Amino acid sequence: MGILAVESDSDPALTRPYPLDVLGAETEGMVGYWLQRELANALRGRRVATLLTQTLVQVDDPAFLDPQKFIGQVYDATTAHRLAAERGWTVKPDGPYWRRVVPSPRPVGIVELTSIRALLGIGTVVICAGGGGVPVVDTVNGRRGVEAVVDKDRASALLAHQLDADALLMLTDVGAVELEYGTPAARPIRSATSAQLRELAFPAGSMAPKIEAACDFVDGGGRFAAIGALEDAFALAEGTAGTIITSQPAHPLHQLVARV
Repeated sequence: MGILAVESDSDPALTRPYPLDVLGAETEGMVGYWLQRELANALRGRRVATLLTQTLVQVDDPAFLDPQKFIGQVYDATTAHRLAAERGWTVKPDGPYWRRVVPSPRPVGIVELTSIRALLGIGTVVICAGGGGVPVVDTVNGRRGVEAVVDKDRASALLAHQLDADALLMLTDVGAVELEYGTPAARPIRSATSAQLRELAFPAGSMAPKIEAACDFVDGGGRFAAIGALEDAFALAEGTAGTIITSQPAHPLHQLVARV
């Protein structure tokens, strides 16, 4: 999304950049094609389909008044503020640099839910809600796209809940959720309840949305959520790797930290 947004903003052939909902649809289709092709190669004989998915948000969501979602590349302060003035961006500091920020409203519905259910019902592996889905709002004049990026973890948790899924797996580039991440004292949490995790603080731009999505899913009736490495997907589904989150009380938090 970020790369496509930069390309669109600087393309001299365009009278104005493509809006974020259009770029989101482009990204969803492009990445969905790659996943569909490789899954079809790996799962011979299985139906695999990519479904362009619209994610419904509220037109009055407060996120529209306070953009927080970083997209695109980093800039020094001077360049960032120049681009903001030229292109109408909102920019905010990201560590020692500056980046463009856009609204990230909370998802409240998956427009294509009925179609997804139908495809699952005939045994299709469905690739959907990529990148959080295309953000849309309902108005008196019909549905329209909005300049926003929906958090992919929140959208995934909502979709899993609405499909009555047993489990939600969030595959990333770390082996598990860690306490004191990035420090010499870092240690993984192997299992926890949603209540325990909600009492802790995690990085806002990386792990916090995953923790929130996992907690929302299990509190909404899901059996468990798991966060861990992509290569551990099968073990995560079996509950033997990563961080396993449930809604039921387990052990005191100090007993949930793996010994390292």
